[in-house]
Amino acid sequence: MANDNNTLRQDARVIGLVGLAHGTSHFYHLILAALIPWLKPAFQLSYTELGLLMTVFFVVSGIGQALAGFVVDRFGARAVLFFGIGMLGLSALLLSQARGYGGLLAGALLAGVGNAVFHPADYTLLNQRVSRARLAHGFSVHGISGNIGWAASPLFLATIAASQGWRVALLSAAALPLLVLLLLVLNRHALYPDPVRRDAGGAQGGTLSFLKLRAVWLCFGFFLLTAVALGGIQSFATISLESLYGISHALATSSYTAYMLASALGMVAGGFVGAGSRHHDRTVALAFSAAALLALVLAAGAGPSWMALPLMALIGLCSGVAGPSRDLMIRAAAPAGATGRVYGVVYSGLDSGLAIGPLLFGLVMDAGRPGWVFAGVALFQALAIATAVGVGGNTRAQASQPVGSAG
Repeated sequence: MANDNNTLRQDARVIGLVGLAHGTSHFYHLILAALIPWLKPAFQLSYTELGLLMTVFFVVSGIGQALAGFVVDRFGARAVLFFGIGMLGLSALLLSQARGYGGLLAGALLAGVGNAVFHPADYTLLNQRVSRARLAHGFSVHGISGNIGWAASPLFLATIAASQGWRVALLSAAALPLLVLLLLVLNRHALYPDPVRRDAGGAQGGTLSFLKLRAVWLCFGFFLLTAVALGGIQSFATISLESLYGISHALATSSYTAYMLASALGMVAGGFVGAGSRHHDRTVALAFSAAALLALVLAAGAGPSWMALPLMALIGLCSGVAGPSRDLMIRAAAPAGATGRVYGVVYSGLDSGLAIGPLLFGLVMDAGRPGWVFAGVALFQALAIATAVGVGGNTRAQASQPVGSAG
């Protein structure tokens, strides 16, 4: 019993520390999107130019994330995680001093470098340091912390910017990763990574052999498609809701916050669903089918204004339920010893989609079509279902092969 208690405490500490770091990275996903009402007039920018800033962030992060997986497998996840958090703090300092569009681009680029490390480092630490029995719940907390970061960022930054200006808001944001880094350093013994395998290729065939796996690229496609949808929600849901339903900026922002908080609640439930199921792709498909249908209802803009908040919350709830099953689906596709590389490549699809989404939906907003934002969200969520089903079918086919047969 004492050993079980020790394992529980160890698992909880690792899950909490990794979750805190993950929440910080997601907070930084929105430091530019949350300040659009202030940055647009301050620098006389179009929505497309503002979308390009977020595209730069996620392009850099996507490329860096694929590379960071190799660094994690080679040198260990803890040091890479510490580096990423430090870079986020420096990026906010740089953004707060921007005097033109070039300064904003430079800050977005540096933030992308910092953000690149989190998924390969986080998931490697969770897989190494958390017991198998609690891994689904660890993934659940990891997803919840990210959504909390997404929900907190607009409220934190907009509140400070409204009273003190956007530069003070960014300076305040710079303090967050520095505090988190201090806490992680103080608890570094809990995040001690497994010894690095210098010959690590993960699967048979060498360092890049995992790239031959069809399931890895289906997972990449899944993340790319769902992230395009998410990029539209993160960047322009608030402005679109104001236009479609004639609601105040405060209520539109609250609707987005409701989306994120409901998504976190969905991830709590999704942790139990994922732990009790072997067919994770089916859970993902059902959840995203419901989310896509709700997004179409929201896109119509035909209902009363009060519908905006509950519909956003329901879309978030359905999306959240899919989260832990999604991560377990990827874990099943990852060969032994290649966790960092697989999560790095797969989650670069997330960054790629988040790079495309703001630019694509920025063009839609400049064209005066706010309803198309939610219609596009529904479309990309529906397309993602096919990739999830493909991953599950591929994984089951691999599992049914006799031991020792070729993959």
